[in-house]
Amino acid sequence: MRHTLFIILMTLVTTCFAGGQREEPLSNSVKALMQKSISDLAAPRLLFDNPAEGEIWLNQMSVRLQKRIPDEKYRIDFLKSVHYEATRAGLDPQVVLGLIQVESGFKKYAVSSVGARGYMQVMPFWVRSIGTQEHNLFDMRLNLRYGCTILRHYLDIERGNYYRALGRYNGSLGKPQYPNLVVNTWRKHWDFVFASR
Repeated sequence: MRHTLFIILMTLVTTCFAGGQREEPLSNSVKALMQKSISDLAAPRLLFDNPAEGEIWLNQMSVRLQKRIPDEKYRIDFLKSVHYEATRAGLDPQVVLGLIQVESGFKKYAVSSVGARGYMQVMPFWVRSIGTQEHNLFDMRLNLRYGCTILRHYLDIERGNYYRALGRYNGSLGKPQYPNLVVNTWRKHWDFVFASR
């Protein structure tokens, strides 16, 4: 039993692409803004102007994610949460799905070799910096909230440059492999345009 558990944990650790986000000092205003974002406890919902478009998006993404998250109820909750957290952070939900695929392979309990946790491979120092000690980075919604808040922070630092922001997110700023992998994964698996547009 212990041997099997060890193999499962090692598989999770080795399949994560997460690098090491670097802990950097935050100004008080940035810290306060990020803390406010993390403390939002609103129930996730699709944020589309047209509810019919929201349902189309949800159905398309659900089909694409079915093999990775077989439980339909959980998969729908996950997708609504991704869409809600990404949209409220001003991010493209499909890019976030690409990032999650690269970072954790959609494994809720993924842990990288440097200690990053969950779907979006959030480093524990963020809990000390902008959260509270009760925050569990394996909680799906909380992990997505942290990850989207952190990516938004990096995107702001990099003045909208997704490649540099993704490099910061992964701790590989200046190296093109990771941003290229996320962008290619997004385009290949998660890109979606409504036919009527």
